[in-house]
Amino acid sequence: MSFDHQWNRIRETNPDHSANYAERWRKIVASGQDIGGEARFVNAMAPRGARILDAGCGTGRAGGLLIGDGHAVYGVDLDEFLISVAEEDFPSGEWHTGDLAEFDFSEAGIDDIDVAFCAGNVLSFLDPASRRQTLSNIKSTLKPGGRFVAGFGAGRGYDFDDFIDDVKSTGMLVNLKLSTWELHRYEPDSEFLVLIAEHV
Repeated sequence: MSFDHQWNRIRETNPDHSANYAERWRKIVASGQDIGGEARFVNAMAPRGARILDAGCGTGRAGGLLIGDGHAVYGVDLDEFLISVAEEDFPSGEWHTGDLAEFDFSEAGIDDIDVAFCAGNVLSFLDPASRRQTLSNIKSTLKPGGRFVAGFGAGRGYDFDDFIDDVKSTGMLVNLKLSTWELHRYEPDSEFLVLIAEHV
């Protein structure tokens, strides 16, 4: 089945979107702005030398920082241009082009994962019809006790309560909800959700 993901629709409308996106992040890094919040969060969750899945990795900006922290990072993204940037910028990572809902993680040797994460509003770009399949596929990579963490903003077409229900439908246990990657408490009116779930 082929899903109608929002990211692909954007690329069809604007063929330069991916290149512009990658260049924007390079400029942000060059300016000295801190882009490491998500990576610091994941690094704190992970054992040393962990196996980490960057699900929807884009240019590898977060996964690349985790490589620098000594982890083995596997990234998957449906955008082949962004994957080429990740391969260029972080050649010691393992980067794959594919749809998170349908990618054969086992065939690629991506298993026994300690932490899988989705940063940068990745989940809000999914075709709604693919959401549960995507989350189940990500869960399949986790070792027992492995954890999944995702963060995205409100008002992007994926209601937080629906997301939590979708995570629970996979059999994962929701452990914690926060409102930022800096560990602020989640409130009912929070504009951002960071959720941690565990493969039990």
